[in-house]
Amino acid sequence: MESKRSVLLIYTGGTVGMVKDMETGHLAPFDFNNLESQIPEIKQIEARVEAISFEKPIDSSNMDLEHWTRLAGIIKNNYEKYDGFVVLHGSDTMAYTASALSFMCYNLSKPIILTGSQLPIGVVRTDGKENIITAIDIASAYEGSRPMVPEVSIYFENLLYRGNRTYKYNAEHFEAFRSPNYPVLAEAGVNIKYNREYIFRSSPEPFETDTRMNNRVAVLSLFPGISEHIVRAALTIRENKVLIIRTYGSGNAMTHRWFIDGIKNAIDSGLLVVNVSQCRGGGVTQGRYETSYELARMGVISGGDMLLEAAITKSMHLLGKGLDGSEFKRNFQQNLKGEITV
Repeated sequence: MESKRSVLLIYTGGTVGMVKDMETGHLAPFDFNNLESQIPEIKQIEARVEAISFEKPIDSSNMDLEHWTRLAGIIKNNYEKYDGFVVLHGSDTMAYTASALSFMCYNLSKPIILTGSQLPIGVVRTDGKENIITAIDIASAYEGSRPMVPEVSIYFENLLYRGNRTYKYNAEHFEAFRSPNYPVLAEAGVNIKYNREYIFRSSPEPFETDTRMNNRVAVLSLFPGISEHIVRAALTIRENKVLIIRTYGSGNAMTHRWFIDGIKNAIDSGLLVVNVSQCRGGGVTQGRYETSYELARMGVISGGDMLLEAAITKSMHLLGKGLDGSEFKRNFQQNLKGEITV
């Protein structure tokens, strides 16, 4: 008889792990070593589930590079012991963490699924139980020795998304995430339907992590009437390496001389300028209109159909590897982990 698959549940913090303290009446993190007390249905899953928590669980608003490094380290240290991983995470920055993990993990051949909830697990109407149960089910799903989804993904409200193609779009509804530029990897109904043709599979080389991340990255979102001094300040931030400009539509921006000259001078001074659309669906096509032609001509790097979350974490990853100039541009525009359509 085939032995059960094993899944490591990693609790970082967030709404999903909160229950009401019987003494104070306030919500507080519960002990995930007693997971079955909150989700007795886990006993029915055909997988062995063990749990580990951050020593100090955090609100996902406080997630940073140090926590990403810690999370990648937990996965690396336990990689050979488990068949899959489920990361419980606050939903607000979940897409950033999923994207960062996708770049930090090399030759990934096991599922890493992030999930959470909009309502605490200790609330009667919580969406957390179903999200956790199905995430564990998917993380332990194999065909023989082959995992169904060997990539970093997000499971929320019946849908499994590629992690670095996802963003949070709704703070009220249980359907909190969307992936506008890439199909879902799986849909959970009566059965779980896997969209196999869209699932990313890495090299069969040994698993490694690269946790070098450099956060010298800034974001400038354009809007009609933006002042010259704001743009100039963003372009001349001391010691900043990458400026991601959120432009209009397919990568368009104003053609005022002060704007064009400011970007050109910044690029000539060594700043890496990336163009990402404010539109969540579609992407940047520099040169399609006159308003983006100048950007392409000056060497602004097109983000294609990458989402902002992926553009930020990918920039941090490439800077962390020491890439600069043409090497950064070449790697940024390559499809490394399924994050961009090329």
